[in-house]
Amino acid sequence: MILEHAYLEVTEGQEDAFLEALQSVKHLIARTDGFIGLEVSRCVEQSSNFLLLVEWESLEAHTVNFRGGPDYDRWREALHHFYVTMPRVEHFEVVEVA
Repeated sequence: MILEHAYLEVTEGQEDAFLEALQSVKHLIARTDGFIGLEVSRCVEQSSNFLLLVEWESLEAHTVNFRGGPDYDRWREALHHFYVTMPRVEHFEVVEVA
């Protein structure tokens, strides 16, 4: 399993609109082959910042199946205009569990 981590800085005052837009397009990512789950958390100290965590079966499920697939453009069009800067996206794999 691969965990995608994306730190999202949303324009202040646009947080609710961003969450509504995310709600309206989350089905696009969910139907991607290799998608496992998605979680979004809001920063306590800076309420316009969000952490997007997506579980994928493999790195390619994200980079090829989703980003290279037909739904990514709709996802990007719905969400990317909310960001102050482009999200920093990294992928992690579990090395230890307690």
